[in-house]
Amino acid sequence: MLALLAVQAALHGLLAGRMAAGQLAAVLLAGAIAVTIACAVERGARGWRRFVRWPAFLFVTMLWFAAGQALNAAAYDDKIDGARPQVVMLTSLPLRWGGGGDDLAQMLAEGPADLPALAALERAVDLKMVDTLDGELPPDATVLLAHPRALSPHDLVRIDAHRGRGGRIVILADALSSWPPPRPLGDPRNPPVTSLLTPLLDHWGIELAAPAADGAGDARISVGPEGSMLRLHSAGRFVRLPSGCHGYGDGLVVRCDGGRLWLVGDADMLDASLWQSPVAAAPWLRRSDNLAWLTDTLRGGTRSGFKPLWIRPRH
Repeated sequence: MLALLAVQAALHGLLAGRMAAGQLAAVLLAGAIAVTIACAVERGARGWRRFVRWPAFLFVTMLWFAAGQALNAAAYDDKIDGARPQVVMLTSLPLRWGGGGDDLAQMLAEGPADLPALAALERAVDLKMVDTLDGELPPDATVLLAHPRALSPHDLVRIDAHRGRGGRIVILADALSSWPPPRPLGDPRNPPVTSLLTPLLDHWGIELAAPAADGAGDARISVGPEGSMLRLHSAGRFVRLPSGCHGYGDGLVVRCDGGRLWLVGDADMLDASLWQSPVAAAPWLRRSDNLAWLTDTLRGGTRSGFKPLWIRPRH
């Protein structure tokens, strides 16, 4: 058990770059329980015939595996406690009614077809999707700009004022969106190909550049003290930053105002193919922390439960 613990700790340090005491303790405890059960079964089965003993061993092993998966599900469950904070979201992405097309009768017959990202956000926060900002934003509300259409001067002023009052803002500004257009190419109702937030970013002294020619694919970066691993696709880089801002992944993600303002050069991070687990019954096998990190940032804190330890990106 000590050798197993030492190997696990070495893997944490060499591959993830950090230690997770909870996971290490769980490995030691689970190993000790497994050895204890194995010894008890072996002692009790000494007098059994071989054709009975080995099926019994196999049955106990299968039970142990099933119990381990159930414990994984409980340990890595992103528990959301307390009140859900208010989030005001402006976006051009087809997150709501994503599969209905333009046929209103078909949309009503099929019912809501919310994409997984929107469903996850609505479980974590009190989400209000709007086309424009009417009235003054509540000071405790968070503004989420997920690749919106061109904002009016009225909206830009309100967002800037919200930041000036210390409000929380999260911006997904995609320099080259790869989101599949829900309508034929050229239809103005499709999401814009590139971010239209340049006036707001220029006012804040921030510049978003297009993805590098060799950076059109996926990028994995580690963000924040928790080591959240974000997986981005054809992400733009913030190449000009004011004082008080810190970039991650060579400017793919930016943190300003002590964490009150976050900017990500990619809106494709909401696509389920970049973060959702390939096995619905095993959500802890998620491909990245994209949605977990976003909901934690919108809520202003991390949730309980174990966090995956990702192999550190090389760049």
